[in-house]
Amino acid sequence: MRTRLTTTNRRPLRRLARDTAGNTLAMMAAAMIPVTALAGSAVDTARLYVVKVRLQQACDAGVLAGRKFMESNNQPALDDKAKTQANAFFNNNFRSNWMQTKAVAFNPTKTADQQVAGTATATVAMTVMKMFAAPDVKLNVVCEARFDVADADIMFVLDTTGSMSCTASDPLNCSGAAASYTRAAGSTGYYATEKSGSKIAAVRQAVLDFYDTMADNADPSTHLRYGFVPYSSNVNVGRIIPAGGLWNGNYTYSSRRIWGEQNNGNAATVTLSGYTNTNCGTANGRYPGPDKMVRQGWTTSGTAYYLTAAAWSNNACTATRQNVRIVWFYGNITYPMADFVAGRDVVDPTLLTGALSDKWRGCIEERSTTASGSFDIDNLPPDLDPDLPATSLATMWRPSWPDAIWRRYGPGEGTSTSATDNIGDSTSLASGFAPCGQQARRLGMMSRSDVQNYLSASGDFRPHGGTYHDVGMIWGTRMLSPKGVFADDTKAWPGRNEPNRHIIFMTDGAMSTNLQSYGLYGIEESDRRVTGTDTSTQLDRHNARFVAECQAARARNITVWVIAFSQQLNDQLRDCATQDNNHVFFASDDVTLKAAFTTIAKQVALLRVSK
Repeated sequence: MRTRLTTTNRRPLRRLARDTAGNTLAMMAAAMIPVTALAGSAVDTARLYVVKVRLQQACDAGVLAGRKFMESNNQPALDDKAKTQANAFFNNNFRSNWMQTKAVAFNPTKTADQQVAGTATATVAMTVMKMFAAPDVKLNVVCEARFDVADADIMFVLDTTGSMSCTASDPLNCSGAAASYTRAAGSTGYYATEKSGSKIAAVRQAVLDFYDTMADNADPSTHLRYGFVPYSSNVNVGRIIPAGGLWNGNYTYSSRRIWGEQNNGNAATVTLSGYTNTNCGTANGRYPGPDKMVRQGWTTSGTAYYLTAAAWSNNACTATRQNVRIVWFYGNITYPMADFVAGRDVVDPTLLTGALSDKWRGCIEERSTTASGSFDIDNLPPDLDPDLPATSLATMWRPSWPDAIWRRYGPGEGTSTSATDNIGDSTSLASGFAPCGQQARRLGMMSRSDVQNYLSASGDFRPHGGTYHDVGMIWGTRMLSPKGVFADDTKAWPGRNEPNRHIIFMTDGAMSTNLQSYGLYGIEESDRRVTGTDTSTQLDRHNARFVAECQAARARNITVWVIAFSQQLNDQLRDCATQDNNHVFFASDDVTLKAAFTTIAKQVALLRVSK
């Protein structure tokens, strides 16, 4: 029997057919599958991006560290130290299992051109996309670090004072025993005897290490120029000053000349040998009278005598002898300089014996200055202005002449029968009162052997004299300034950008001045070109000049590096350096000195990521 639907029981089915309230839920359920796939893809793609960025950063950090610590050698493989550092930096920047990564690997290698390259890999497990059977993704990155050496001009300003003859562990006031040697030109030079393991020996090696670091990292197109300014209380630059910069006219020195004479005791009767009754009267012809000094009678101490009234008496030729003594004038005396500067023989004008003066060694007196303790960087006096051309006596440099210099222990001029100290005598020179060491070297291309020969102890690169930082800095800046009298030395190579310019200033002591030394500013006790009337300001004023010249260097876009070797850094040395802590170094011993020079070389070489 079949059941027949009536109108009454059909009504619920009709209402159900017309009800659409559950359709959305069904549609959402069906759409969840592609939506989940899209969202999962976005999530996992973002994870892959983040992981790859971090992997690249870690790879870069690894090769940078490897290149920094790499030992330059002819071996094709990266040395163990560099490899260890590279891996350490990679691992510090990419932790294992980070973002569910696995199979992380880093491989640093040495390239054919002495750089460090690397590859890094990591497998990233999928998260949401695992539901769709997506496989894990393996990421690969490459990286390379190199020292990018731009064209660079590097001026070494090196303290070569007497204390450099000692070791780093010796007291700061240490100095080796004075010794002499024969210079290449034949004159006698003086120096402080070097101890075994001396500081100056460490400097020689540290500079070579610097040179090697730069050479190892320069590509064939890089131009590197080097210059040197060894300094104490003077610098040997006279023969390398560009034409027209050295004064060779008349110049005034703190010197002496004969003022007159005075009797030295009472007259006395003396017996002359070799005369007879017939020729005794002619003795007056051999011994001139009071109107003419008896030149052959002068002694080196400035005494002479006259003989008069020769006569035969008691079977002997007798005469009256009057001893005399020279009266010297000590003061400012002008001499012609042309022959001295030209290297010709010149009689010492301050002696009585007609002895020849030592020939000019090349040290100088600085051009005109202002006696002050503060300076306007935009209005510097001639001696501190690196760019001022040499056009007059006030702006030109003058030859140093120790033989002509006599101390007078004060600014006043006057006469005396007593000889004071001559700066040019062997005692003063051996004691370091007028040092004149290795000739400075203008900027230029130098081979390693050129550098080694320049620094050789068998030449003039020897410790001697006192510490005047301003002397070295004035000439280091002047020789590196792009607009000064040496501008042609540091101009850009054809078709190249301006070179990076660096001064590397190394000293083993604080400023140490002496009023009786003969240096760049004459004898300051008498000349007072720096101190003015108050000689107690000498140290402070030289420090002020030093800091002002450091500012002048930095104002010319010269990077200044300062190394204090075996002495603590003081305010003046800190103020000299380019103004951040990365440009100031303290080296307590030979090892840290070499490390400082090498560190500077690496920073000059601009370590960077190249790929």
